Amino acid sequence: MLVLSRRPHEAIRIRHDIVVTVLEISGDKVRLGIEAPGDVQIHREEIYLAVRAANEEATARPGAAGDLARALGGGAPAPRGPAGPAPSTPAAPPAASPAPATPRPPADPRRG
Repeated sequence: MLVLSRRPHEAIRIRHDIVVTVLEISGDKVRLGIEAPGDVQIHREEIYLAVRAANEEATARPGAAGDLARALGGGAPAPRGPAGPAPSTPAAPPAASPAPATPRPPADPRRG
């Protein structure tokens, strides 16, 4: 771990696109400002650890994928074997609808 000392309004640069600035020191609290690109995720450590633990718990529980799929309205996922999903068989062509026995007269434009 690299340990650095900084005073208020002094910064630390990480790579060329992340800047961490000490904004304020008040008692035992330090306020930091972080400038980073939008695709860089920034989380407080305790939040990151809680989300990671919840994700690990959810994926370790049997049936978790089916629960998620049902919650999203997609039903349970198709069962998979060791080699992946079974190849699908081609669907039968749709049955042709029978033609009407007698043709309909044209619609009356006065009726709405």
